Amino acid sequence: MTSSRVGRRRRARLLLVALGAGALLGACLLTPDGTTDGAPTAQHLLKPEPPATSEPEPEPDPCAVLIEAMTPRDRLAQRLMVGVDPSGPAAALVVVGQDHVGGVFLGGNATDLLVDQALAPVRDAAAIPLTVAVDDEGGRVQRIDALDGDLPSPRVMAATMTPEQVRAAAADRGTKLRARGVTLDFAPVVDLSTQPDGSVIGDRSFSADPEVATRYAGAFAAGLRDAGLLPVLKHFPGHGSASGDSHRGAVSTPPLDTLRANDLRPYRELPAEGAVAVMTGHLTVPDLTEGVPASLSPQAYQVLRGELGFDGLTITDDLGAMRAVSDRYPLPEAVLLALRSGADIAFWSSGGRVVEVLDRLEAAVAAGELDPAAAVASLQRVLRAKAAC
Repeated sequence: MTSSRVGRRRRARLLLVALGAGALLGACLLTPDGTTDGAPTAQHLLKPEPPATSEPEPEPDPCAVLIEAMTPRDRLAQRLMVGVDPSGPAAALVVVGQDHVGGVFLGGNATDLLVDQALAPVRDAAAIPLTVAVDDEGGRVQRIDALDGDLPSPRVMAATMTPEQVRAAAADRGTKLRARGVTLDFAPVVDLSTQPDGSVIGDRSFSADPEVATRYAGAFAAGLRDAGLLPVLKHFPGHGSASGDSHRGAVSTPPLDTLRANDLRPYRELPAEGAVAVMTGHLTVPDLTEGVPASLSPQAYQVLRGELGFDGLTITDDLGAMRAVSDRYPLPEAVLLALRSGADIAFWSSGGRVVEVLDRLEAAVAAGELDPAAAVASLQRVLRAKAAC
């Protein structure tokens, strides 16, 4: 065979191989409808692929942003609730406009700050929404009865009204309070009591029966929420069966197991029904608080947060005018102990001494006496409770 014939055959074989490979590649790249099956074409090679999509950045926590913008002293001030003179705005303007406290309390019989929108300049002085609190329970403890009429005591309400009627009455009362600038009510009392009407708890209690007390207190709390107020359950872990009056001196409760079976029931059940705060009382629990009032006891807050699962706002009872605390601790130390133990808000009704208290708290922060993470968590609860973020 000549070399030219061999060359022709070799070229023919190469041509056939090339044609076969092209046909095979085409079969692989084309789908039955003639389109490409994901293989790169000239067009694909010329046009860059779009970048892979990534998860959007999470929105920053508005409370964290707000806290970051606050001074350290203002962060502490937001955790204070201070009594102010209800006969005029002067005292309130000082503690709100200059000291930047997070909340004010209106006690006593004067009502000047609750009429003619007198609270408006006080609220306007606050860079962060202000909590305005009263204790309007009904019966012996009322704040607007001279303005808006009498509210029966809890004991009378439970004896003469249905829970639905109590809710409606609380909603009506709450609407009137809200219209006057109030945002938080230190009510309802959830203490269980068989005491005579005029005793420290007495007719302030709905019932000595935990089921009845829980049902009626829950109705009252729901009515306040209907009106846009934050209710406060009190006095944790239970003042109704305590040994005396914490306004007058140290008192103790029955053992913790007894409280669990009765007095703690409202705190276990009512937070599941809607937003509430809890006021911690100046009550020594013999097998829990080691001789310290519950309001200043880490163990008491651990029961509330851990065992009962409460994740809402906690407020102390009055640290300045109740001798169960004031006989033992100067006010700045009592405030520090409360915040260090787990209270979100330290409250004193007597007012004044805000600068002194804040100075002590700032020194405590510098000395590492307050846990930073716990302080931020408490401040977040304070801010969220009043819809500041």
